[in-house]
Amino acid sequence: MEIKKAEFTLSAPMVSMCPNDSKPEYAFIGRSNVGKSSLINMLTNNKKLAKTSATPGKTLLINHFIINNEWYLVDLPGYGFAKRSKKEIAKLDQMIQGYILQREQLVNVFLLIDVRLEAQKIDLEFIEWLGQSSVPFAIVFTKADKLTPNKVRQNVEAYKKVLLESWEELPPIFITSSEKKQGRDEVLDYIESINQELKNG
Repeated sequence: MEIKKAEFTLSAPMVSMCPNDSKPEYAFIGRSNVGKSSLINMLTNNKKLAKTSATPGKTLLINHFIINNEWYLVDLPGYGFAKRSKKEIAKLDQMIQGYILQREQLVNVFLLIDVRLEAQKIDLEFIEWLGQSSVPFAIVFTKADKLTPNKVRQNVEAYKKVLLESWEELPPIFITSSEKKQGRDEVLDYIESINQELKNG
């Protein structure tokens, strides 16, 4: 897939305020500081599209970007950011869950995981919740350039092993580096294949 056009559409504080449009939506989510904005900018070839920030947890709204006038890339707030009050965390959780469970246009969730870390409880719980809620999702490992290719492979295999303890089959898995544009074609081709299925379906 070639991205010719990527534009910010709107930020919504709740699912009912998302765009009134039937185009398919692909949501990106992960723990704070997982490199989500960098990944979105790398995928869309636009360094300024999603605001990258040294302060984790800046995305507090559901951000919609229209891609090629055909589909939406949705930037969801990060979870697991420690410096928030319980009330704020509850509000964010409600917004994320509301969007993921109620948004009919949502086709797939891309869950971002830092490849340098071993499996974290908060991510595994989120994966479990997506499965129980029958939400189609893929796992995107980020920051692959920060390790040797061999170490990346080992870490991904270790992660798969943990997942296979409770999953019969694994979701699609992508290994990416925003710095090196690694994984870009694979993720975009995956989105393109789903879009084609939807058109033909």
